Amino acid sequence: MGYMENLKNSLCSLVIFRNLLEKPLFAKLITLCDTLGKNHSQSEKISSYCDFVRELYSYSENLTDCVLKLVLEDENSFVLKRGAGETVEQLENNCLANELSVLESVAKTPCETFVNEIGYNGFLPEYITSDIDFSQVYAQRILDISKIGFGVYSTHHMFVMGENGLKPIEYPDPVRLSQLSGYEEEHNAVINNTLALLDGKPANNCLLYGDCGTGKSSTVKAVANEFKDKGLRLIEIKKKQLHLIPQIIDEIGRNPLKFILFIDDLSFSEDDDDYAALKAALEGSVSSSSPNMVIYATSNRRHLVKESFSSREGDDIHFSDTIQELMSLSERFGLTITFVRPDKKLYLSVVEDLAKQYEIKLPLEEVLKQAEQYALSRSGRSPRCAKQFIEYLKGKE
Repeated sequence: MGYMENLKNSLCSLVIFRNLLEKPLFAKLITLCDTLGKNHSQSEKISSYCDFVRELYSYSENLTDCVLKLVLEDENSFVLKRGAGETVEQLENNCLANELSVLESVAKTPCETFVNEIGYNGFLPEYITSDIDFSQVYAQRILDISKIGFGVYSTHHMFVMGENGLKPIEYPDPVRLSQLSGYEEEHNAVINNTLALLDGKPANNCLLYGDCGTGKSSTVKAVANEFKDKGLRLIEIKKKQLHLIPQIIDEIGRNPLKFILFIDDLSFSEDDDDYAALKAALEGSVSSSSPNMVIYATSNRRHLVKESFSSREGDDIHFSDTIQELMSLSERFGLTITFVRPDKKLYLSVVEDLAKQYEIKLPLEEVLKQAEQYALSRSGRSPRCAKQFIEYLKGKE
């Protein structure tokens, strides 16, 4: 049995990391081994080799780094068990050790091995390899699994709920806490609650409510960005997706990471049944609670449910109980943080801080003067207005 056939067979024998065979890089590598190991023409061998290298170049020119990256991102039975704190039996541990050895050997295969099999005197693209101990690196990853995670959770930290489940956000809002000016007390309340979650302590579901443009959503996203390396992930869902909360719980319930379920700009109409799903989650029903998740919602309304005067004249015999149930939804959040529109002093302080961040060249006195005029010409003072003004100035420079 030749080297190429041995290499192909070793890959086909994968069990724990069998998902890797569906990756384009491994699929093209198996095709390459098959082509080189059989009686194919030289042009077919060249084409197969170049297909493999092209796929590799889409990741990196280093085969070892590329294979290791795919190994560390793979979501398999072993990592799921370890992530959930379960014991892995000896036979599976032996299988893991063997497969890591196989994958390390594959990842260190020099390009000359394939080029020599082709026997072509013209130019063929090359790649490099590195000397990395896969077993050691993987063992460290398992030790750090509560901070790094596995699968898609190890490569992304913000997600949205799509038609086919959770979908990673490729380019999340990069806002950081250091970029948010003012509202230190409000920010600290969210930070401390989040740190409690990360430390495995009781953490509250949190409602951030107040005036538009005061930084409620930015605060949540900044916290997610700040603590992503400590094992924090954010999942944003829309109001119409609240009934999917149990499904999300099923997916992340055994995950060693911690999650913020983020609902932005939340409000309900009187005849809106979606609030029942949120109520169940906030009250911790059997299917809607998880110790590794909290709900953070933002709203411009304190009571979340829009109520009209006519609603108090309905035909519900116990209408007072109904109204009370609707209006008390916000009380089911353990922590409520209010973001009020800033006064002139706070507004100008935010403007000054942003001017420094953006390195505005205009004299500060003139910046503050124009900032006040800008706010008066808009909907009023707010951190959002301050940022828009500073970006306007920066665009003119």
